Amino acid sequence: MKQPFKNGLIAAAVASALVAGGAQANQEVVKLSQNPANWPTWGGNYWGTRYSELDQINNRNADKLQAAWTFSTGVLRGHEGGPLFINGVLYVHTPFPNRVYAINPKDQSIIWKHEPTQDPDETIPVMCCDTVNRGLAYGDGKIILQQADTTLTALDAKTGKVVWQVKNGDPKLGMTNTNAPLVVKDKVLTGISGGEFGVRGFIAAYNLKDGKLAWKAYSTGPDDEIKVDPEKTMTWMGKDKGLQPVDKDSSLKTWEGDQWKIGGGTTWGWYSYDPKLNLVYYGSGNPSTWNPVQRPGDNKWSMTIWARDADTGVAKWVYQMTPHDEWDYDGINEMVLADQKINGKERKTLVHFDRNGFGYTLDRETGELLVAEKFDKAVNWATHIDMKTGRPVVNSEYSTEEGGEDWTTEDICPAALGSKNQGPVAYSPRTGLFYVNGNHVCMNYEPFEVEYTPGQPYVGATVSMFPAGKDAETGKKDGSMNLGQFTAWDAKTGKIAWTYKEPFSVWSGVLATKGDVVVHGTLEGYLKVRDAKSGKELYKFKTPSGIIGNPNTWMFEGKQYIGVLSGLGGWAGIGMAAGLEGDTEGLGAVGAYRSLDKFTQLGGVLSVFALPDSAVK
Repeated sequence: MKQPFKNGLIAAAVASALVAGGAQANQEVVKLSQNPANWPTWGGNYWGTRYSELDQINNRNADKLQAAWTFSTGVLRGHEGGPLFINGVLYVHTPFPNRVYAINPKDQSIIWKHEPTQDPDETIPVMCCDTVNRGLAYGDGKIILQQADTTLTALDAKTGKVVWQVKNGDPKLGMTNTNAPLVVKDKVLTGISGGEFGVRGFIAAYNLKDGKLAWKAYSTGPDDEIKVDPEKTMTWMGKDKGLQPVDKDSSLKTWEGDQWKIGGGTTWGWYSYDPKLNLVYYGSGNPSTWNPVQRPGDNKWSMTIWARDADTGVAKWVYQMTPHDEWDYDGINEMVLADQKINGKERKTLVHFDRNGFGYTLDRETGELLVAEKFDKAVNWATHIDMKTGRPVVNSEYSTEEGGEDWTTEDICPAALGSKNQGPVAYSPRTGLFYVNGNHVCMNYEPFEVEYTPGQPYVGATVSMFPAGKDAETGKKDGSMNLGQFTAWDAKTGKIAWTYKEPFSVWSGVLATKGDVVVHGTLEGYLKVRDAKSGKELYKFKTPSGIIGNPNTWMFEGKQYIGVLSGLGGWAGIGMAAGLEGDTEGLGAVGAYRSLDKFTQLGGVLSVFALPDSAVK
């Protein structure tokens, strides 16, 4: 790949691209993203690259990093997401009860605190896989909080006072929210959680000014409700057929009867945006129920990458990664937008690392699939993605419906929590590599019949998980017991550049910087800084609890800081977070991560790091 950004010009190039979109993007967010001292969105920018132009901390001095200060959030459950830094103020969120703090970084004093009023008895029982929240959004002087009880709240960024609130769903029906919103133009984008309760997924756009609903688009159902144009919304049918219109009733035809009404496809992940194309990108999750025998068909459009017009919500293109998902390979992971040269041609690409273990590179303008390869060679549920058809070639040995209900399929790789879960990757235009936080976990899977009752679990499978015991780069059995790995990936070729084993899953997000460092956390609680070119570990620090949050970076009064939330939880840490003990509890995760309590305990702390003055040149 060519290196088009040199000598500190990446931020300028990003700003130029945003401005090229005219009024396409929220201009305040654009301005903030032009200054690398800020971190104004979950991904640092609209593209979700999680790359910063700051280089005061770099691969030559990272070994001199020190803990600068810490802040207790006062909450013990899993802390996903990361802080925003906007014009000299740090905004920190927590899991349920979803507190928000505005912090003065000069003396770490609390400028304001907001704590929503939510009913724990109504909300917590229907939150799958811990009470997490993945972060805040910002736009036009407002901090946007998506509460667990589905209330979308706009707070005045200066005072913390509520500007408006709107209900996005109903917990009594199993609906909750854990996603980070995104402000695009004059709208706030958010999704919905609850696929394990038969919730029908959707993405919604609310007016930033007053919270009124602008548009809403479901993942499953009639064309008008999923906002597809049968003649103009395209889907990639492989090299044999190319891009084709989805045709009339594309979703309805792939469900039996009215199953689409409780079909899942929830949208609790991350949202990216291309201002020039005016397209929003995100993924829809697993179909409901987990028992594939009960829902024959491709179950469209669960497990799908969506590209939608930001103004109307109408889909320009869709690509389903795992038709008729039999393994709970939830497709909500982030979509990273990066321009790359592939096979001699400059492409506007979208890169996605799915829980199913395949790394996808698509043309984000058209939806054409360019690359699809395993980023963990231990993956065995499918042999490969057939580029002629665009579909995975399923290995029947690891199909969970081959033996019917009450039949256990053994040694499926990856496990339901995926080769990578929700923590977002990072991309460095300096190296041309994507940095992937990974799981290395397999499972046994037994489906059983389940009936739908509103607000009650609608899972229909018993799962147990364990280390892959295979090499990530060869897929061959080697007896290794590592549950995680950290990988550098070339999305132009679909090849692993390098990978490092970790004893537990790397559940945190990743940060990359112009200083040629990449940063991630570990479930034991270590913040690790690696060389972006080689992966060599340069620095690590044990924080008070396991890290499932995303490290972010900012600059204040001439000094660069890296901050990360620690607080064990999420799916991998649900055993400790919720006091579960059975090996198959926590949807199968408890047994695999049972030994975590020997290395860390619960806690909610923001840890902030910087170089000593003597190391800053």
